[in-house]
Amino acid sequence: MSEEVAREQLATLTVAPEGPMDGYSRELFPHWISWGDRCNTRELVLIRDGSDVEVDQECRAVTGTWWSVYDDVEVSPASGVDIDHMVPLAAAWRSGADEWDTARRRQFANDLEAPQLFAVSARSNRSKGDQTPADWVPPATGYHCTYAVHWTEVKTRYDLTITDDEQAALSGMLDTCP
Repeated sequence: MSEEVAREQLATLTVAPEGPMDGYSRELFPHWISWGDRCNTRELVLIRDGSDVEVDQECRAVTGTWWSVYDDVEVSPASGVDIDHMVPLAAAWRSGADEWDTARRRQFANDLEAPQLFAVSARSNRSKGDQTPADWVPPATGYHCTYAVHWTEVKTRYDLTITDDEQAALSGMLDTCP
């Protein structure tokens, strides 16, 4: 998706205060579901995003390298890689997912089509936590444009709200687009 389309989508998102965390649990978002051939969502993202990835009979990555776009570092082995939800589960909860049914939350947590799941360094993923762009942006400044485009696309696809601060941060990151 282009920066122009992201700006158009950003302008259509509903701006609202963050909702409460009342009732939230990661378990309400069934994630890392099986896709057959013994592979789950996490393993498929590792295979998709890695280089020279080899898996064992259980579909676990045993070798490979991954480029963490958030902090511009190469990561190996797979144990140093986390699968990040572009829009974190808790952030989605605070912006409308608290009203979804389990099937919709499962789809969101395992979406391999939208720019929602990325293999990144464990360090960058844990630094991000459940924060929105209002409070956290990737250390790799060259990724800010793409990050804002992806975030906006996911929020639009799932009809999630954004805060004023989140909208301002996304707009600023879109200003970095070439």
